[in-house]
Amino acid sequence: MNATYSQKSQFSTRSIVRAGLIAAMYVALTLIFQPISFGAIQFRIAEALTLLPILTVDAVPGLFIGCLIANLAGGGVWFDVALGSVATLLAALCTRKTRRQPFLAAVWPTVFNGLIVGPVVYFAYVRAPGDPVSLGTLLFNMATVALGEVVVCYVLGIPLVFGLKKLPGNIFEE
Repeated sequence: MNATYSQKSQFSTRSIVRAGLIAAMYVALTLIFQPISFGAIQFRIAEALTLLPILTVDAVPGLFIGCLIANLAGGGVWFDVALGSVATLLAALCTRKTRRQPFLAAVWPTVFNGLIVGPVVYFAYVRAPGDPVSLGTLLFNMATVALGEVVVCYVLGIPLVFGLKKLPGNIFEE
């Protein structure tokens, strides 16, 4: 049999449904907890799902699409929608690469969101147009976004992944 035909199709019905389910869960969790999902200090519960690439590659597009839709629905400015979604995509890709080390994998959402979303929050929502840049406030926004990610990923995300791994017939496990 040709090796091409024996490999799992990247776009199987199962993988598309799994990615769609992850996207829907991300949107739902972000919007249900909207008051703490957006703003200068955020604690986005949906970010616990950013560890699902440990279990399945299908989580990567699912998280990106889910974040994009959630940010659009949350009413973010265009560069928040775009860059926040890219931060989630980069984190998901790196999480997937380090999937055999879950505690390391949980670092990536913290790093990318702190470095990308922190400045976006500052320039989009905190700093008034025409005001000088406040390095202290910028660093504070980066730190609060990163801290929220640490809490969500390690307190909610790691237990979620380990719990899902124990479930028989887990739909997220490849």
